[in-house]
Amino acid sequence: MIRADAAAIAEPYYEEVRSELSSLGARIRLVGLLANEDRASQTYSGYAAKGCAKVGMDYEARSVSREDVEAAVLEAGADPEVHGIVVYYPIFGGARDRSIQNLVPMEKDVEGLHIRWTTMLYHDERYLDPEQRKKPILPCTPLGILKALDALGVTHPERGRESAAGLVATVFNRSEVVGRPLAAMLSNNGARVYSFDIHGVVRYEARRTFPCDVDRATALASSDVVITGVPSRSFEKIRGAELKPGAVCVNFSQFENFAPDIEERAAAYLPRVGPITVAMLLRNTLRLYRNFHAPK
Repeated sequence: MIRADAAAIAEPYYEEVRSELSSLGARIRLVGLLANEDRASQTYSGYAAKGCAKVGMDYEARSVSREDVEAAVLEAGADPEVHGIVVYYPIFGGARDRSIQNLVPMEKDVEGLHIRWTTMLYHDERYLDPEQRKKPILPCTPLGILKALDALGVTHPERGRESAAGLVATVFNRSEVVGRPLAAMLSNNGARVYSFDIHGVVRYEARRTFPCDVDRATALASSDVVITGVPSRSFEKIRGAELKPGAVCVNFSQFENFAPDIEERAAAYLPRVGPITVAMLLRNTLRLYRNFHAPK
């Protein structure tokens, strides 16, 4: 079994951003808004700062109270010197967090959570303009996972909308930030996806969703790709015996969601995606600059 290295997969994307920034001669500024005490958010902000320094991009972390976060978003959104905004969730949770996501101007939303970007994703719209020069912003972690599957030879980007054709994938997570967009993106590229969360199972196929009564054992036994993001130590770890021989496994949870014996059946395992997520964050920031902020 190959134990994949997230940092190695991310490196070509860092180099791509670094090279383009150098050729543009631009100073791009990304602002991160921290309005919670979540350790994962603090860690992500630290990684974003290091990533920006690595490629020559400016990063400013702003700590604000929950009560002031909307005002901070509006301030950064109105500042012409700010080219990208990342808000570290959760803050309030639920509908209020979704309202904050839409408060970030789409032109500065590096996370792809604004309703304009999510609408394009779920309708599989791949360009902003008729000339097909400007691509939309996709959520960083799902996009990073797709890039990892490309790097591992599981998917084939040269095939465009059919890059995942014929693949069966199971995703344990259906959050609005990662699991749901990831399932849709895989389906948009031709895969059949079984999406599990505490509420049940949904099948994504042919760019549509369907009710589904498949159980865990059946889904795993048929899946070429298994992706987990269950944020709980109590999750029953996926065992090697449950996997289809040769499956590729990816974990994006802070907790280990796979048992050690998967190495007996899996072809490859990516235990973390953090460096790739940060690379996609920087790539999205650069894309926003090119699409909306660069001098004409």
